[in-house]
Amino acid sequence: MSEEKISPVSSEELLENLKKVIDPELFHDIVSLGLVYKAEAVGQNAEIDMTLTSPGCPYGPMMIHQVKEVGADLGFEQTNVDVVWEPAWGPDKMSEEIRLDLGFDI
Repeated sequence: MSEEKISPVSSEELLENLKKVIDPELFHDIVSLGLVYKAEAVGQNAEIDMTLTSPGCPYGPMMIHQVKEVGADLGFEQTNVDVVWEPAWGPDKMSEEIRLDLGFDI
């Protein structure tokens, strides 16, 4: 009988650490921008569902790489990043503070 390995950090800690990844166009972290839809610690793996501001975002590969680096830095054996397009991202996904900072109505 094999034992499931415990995650190096909780899902909450994973999400908090993903705030280190900054969108270079909007100058805010991907969590506050609402780009991270799921961040779960599952055994020794991190499972991330995220989106980008647009399908043609030139910084997408760089941000995905940084998300994987965060997972590795936290001690996950593997960080799986699934880029999803549903639901579509928009300003409504951002935190109120970020919307105000970027000049959106709240």
